[in-house]
Amino acid sequence: MSELYIGLMSGTSIDGIDAGLVDFQGTKPYLIGFEYLPFSNEIKSVIQQLSEPGSKVSLKEYGAMDNRLGHLFAKTVNTLLAKLSIPASLIKAIGSHGQTIYHAPDIQFPFSLQIGDPNIIAEKTGITTIADFRRRDIAAYGQGAPLVPGFHDAVFSDFHEHRCIVNIGGIANITVLPPTQPAKVIGFDTGPGNTLMDQWIQKHRHIDYDKNGAWGKTGKINHNLVALLKQDAYFQAAPPKSTGKEYFSLPWVYHNIATADYPAEDIQASLCFLTAITICDAIRNYAPATERVLICGGGIHNGYLLELIEQNIACPVISTEQYGIHPDHVEAVAFAWLARQTLNNLPGNIKEVTGAIKPVVLGGIYQGNTKKGE
Repeated sequence: MSELYIGLMSGTSIDGIDAGLVDFQGTKPYLIGFEYLPFSNEIKSVIQQLSEPGSKVSLKEYGAMDNRLGHLFAKTVNTLLAKLSIPASLIKAIGSHGQTIYHAPDIQFPFSLQIGDPNIIAEKTGITTIADFRRRDIAAYGQGAPLVPGFHDAVFSDFHEHRCIVNIGGIANITVLPPTQPAKVIGFDTGPGNTLMDQWIQKHRHIDYDKNGAWGKTGKINHNLVALLKQDAYFQAAPPKSTGKEYFSLPWVYHNIATADYPAEDIQASLCFLTAITICDAIRNYAPATERVLICGGGIHNGYLLELIEQNIACPVISTEQYGIHPDHVEAVAFAWLARQTLNNLPGNIKEVTGAIKPVVLGGIYQGNTKKGE
């Protein structure tokens, strides 16, 4: 009998909403269908303004976008189910990550803030919705991130091979999967993924991202600049650790290097190399026995970035697609899995990853209004 969940993800790249319908009846989750709703330029702009470090935020604008995103998440779910001709009553729950506005786990009063009102999702889809996953882990003295390593362990671990999963979104993170049983899984944010490259090309070329890394590849990597950027305390800190766009942003770049002294394409190439080398450094330092690197997230579409990773790591680098899940779909499936964990009263965090004092059941449950089994 099918066990259906939907995962919703909107990442730090602020490109749009991913929705995956997942069946958990087998030994491994099976993705039945996937829907992507791109954000308009206007919505992207507002979200970027709300999440800008040090910006003055209008509570009216914040609340309106929370509501608006709730409707868009619900619309994405309803579109997905309509295309598949599957009634909402068959879905056990939706796991919604929400759109991160600010992530600050290391201040005196730590928090992680996501918007996309789950009340609206539950009301407009009729499906029980689970959201606000990060704050319970923070309440247990964790970082609230990354949360996907538990899912990575459930799906990608192998008893015979030491693996490392690399997720490259706006921020990059790794999950270390040793072949031991039970595995001692660790994971953390390595630093910037696509975010600095995206912000730099948006400023200089007025396009959203560097398709396939083509512009960056025309530049020359300045290793002295990269070395300056790598001196940042975040890269030296031991895990558990997590970060976000509120830290790794263009003001951070300007603070560390005199960008006006170098060609813009050289800066782009250097930022691409920074992402690649900090990922590889993290693997060398914390997973030196890695035999295979599995890549997921939007960064897999940056061919230049993948080249740089492959040049700086001494093992095969492949897509998660070879192991059953397309790299663009992994996080949506992961939040369907996290919703299932919560609904079954099971922990979703790994305390060794987040630094929490114990495993905890994550998220809040917002009841739907469909009659199951109709």
